[in-house]
Amino acid sequence: MLSAADMAAIWLTLKVASLATSILLLLGTPLAWWLARTEFRGKSICNALVALPLVLPPSVLGFYLLVLMGPNGAVGKLTTELGLGTLPFTFAGLVVASVLYSLPFVVQPLQTAFTAIGNAPLEAAATLRASPLDTFFTVVMPLSRSGFLTAAILGFTHTVGEFGVVLMVGGNIPERTRVVSVQIYNYVEASEYPQAHGLAGGLLVFSFLVLLLMYSTLKTNPVSPLK
Repeated sequence: MLSAADMAAIWLTLKVASLATSILLLLGTPLAWWLARTEFRGKSICNALVALPLVLPPSVLGFYLLVLMGPNGAVGKLTTELGLGTLPFTFAGLVVASVLYSLPFVVQPLQTAFTAIGNAPLEAAATLRASPLDTFFTVVMPLSRSGFLTAAILGFTHTVGEFGVVLMVGGNIPERTRVVSVQIYNYVEASEYPQAHGLAGGLLVFSFLVLLLMYSTLKTNPVSPLK
């Protein structure tokens, strides 16, 4: 039986994941399009920076985000001057950390989908005098729908399962920054394994069902989630 603290952690996790995924799609779509359609000398560096969270230990990323967004960091000083306070140990800080940590899980599927389109559909739209913006919404997005679905699902599920980054940046504040993964950690620390099993098992089933839905939907038009 889930406790009130469990329900609060689940609700907070869903809010963070939903908002982070929305931001990731808004920011990741133009970034992925730019990386897929533009050739420049520093492209490999940009691709490496985007993919860095895939290989960087979450505690390392969380530590540097904590320093950067803290009162003595560049971002922390800016947000303080703007009257927003500092971001660590707040809901906003959780969202920012989640966006950065899940960035490659959204950008790379979109970049793969955009690259797979090729030039022919875009040239055909140009001959019909379609504007670049119109071409993107009427040609690119329909042809890339599997990439958008993959990006949205991977971005959301990866955010739901975060632990190291959110613990470093958000801490363990009930109903404010305590997400499901941190709640499970608390139960394990207290040797309350039945409660940990309840949350961990639910998260396992949820992740499996979401991935099963994604692969079932994309089986006729697969897009590799990550390069």
